[in-house]
Amino acid sequence: MTKTLTRMDLSEAVFREVGLSRNESAQLVESVLNHMSDALADGESVKISSFGTFSVRDKAARVGRNPKTGQEVPILPRRVLTFRPSHLMKDRVADGNKG
Repeated sequence: MTKTLTRMDLSEAVFREVGLSRNESAQLVESVLNHMSDALADGESVKISSFGTFSVRDKAARVGRNPKTGQEVPILPRRVLTFRPSHLMKDRVADGNKG
């Protein structure tokens, strides 16, 4: 089964590596995530060097098709969140597949 990194895991890592209390570590992680979420909700990009860029993209309205019935269905315009990993992150993930 694939492991999932959670907020608790991140705050535990901050606790172990930075030396803040567990409560302060959790508050720090929560604060960083809130800053990122607020920026994205405002339409800003979030760029983390050597990691990647989160950005919001506007998608135009279009006509879709129900694959079961073939019926055309309008798809409303919407904003979507995208993530583009840095080259370093891509290389790191690819290296993880070796071995």
